[in-house]
Amino acid sequence: MKIVGVLGGMGPLATMDLCNKIIKYTDAKKDSDHVHTLIDNNTEIPDRTAYILGKGENPEKYLIDSALKLEDMGVSFIVIPCNTAHYFYEKIQKSIKIPVVNMIDEVAKELKDVKKVGLLATKGTYSGHIYEDTFDKYGIKVEVPPMELQEIVMELIYRVKEGKDNIDEVDIDSVIEYFRKLGIDNIILGCTELPVAFEQLGIKGKFLDPTKILAISTIRLMGKRVVGV
Repeated sequence: MKIVGVLGGMGPLATMDLCNKIIKYTDAKKDSDHVHTLIDNNTEIPDRTAYILGKGENPEKYLIDSALKLEDMGVSFIVIPCNTAHYFYEKIQKSIKIPVVNMIDEVAKELKDVKKVGLLATKGTYSGHIYEDTFDKYGIKVEVPPMELQEIVMELIYRVKEGKDNIDEVDIDSVIEYFRKLGIDNIILGCTELPVAFEQLGIKGKFLDPTKILAISTIRLMGKRVVGV
């Protein structure tokens, strides 16, 4: 019997968003049709962006410890619902014997015939070139906003993390408009708090939700059928 391990806690809301999407998109008529999931909602993992920017503790040990714990519990493979944590992907994968699904790679596979995308993400993801390093292999150009607009994206992300109810005060529309002026319609919500925020704000457009893509990949890897996409 296959079991998926979720290396979560970055943040908890994003972890639950992934799990909810796994449930939502699984073709299930009864409990046993759903995906067997073990979640390590490890909220003690230090901030990934802070470390990448040289301002915080290295989260690598915490990430590896969570991965080892899930492996010891018998999961078949691991998924990580945090874009910035994929900066440490290779180190995590080398530390365990089971596969770790690379969410960034899964997003790239969805972009057939797309040559350029916009990226909304944390400064850690931008600074670590997490998307660029993977997307280069697929011939996809990643466009990032200037620093002043990156600050707006970060403000939205951390308001969601803090559970604030005033996220509508953040001028995220100005960042979206920046990409549209460049003729870029495909925009990646490259932080797992962003799909949550966009749903709450009711923002519509040609956005790619890595959490949804990872959920669908997880369902398929578990040998289940996908519905409602």
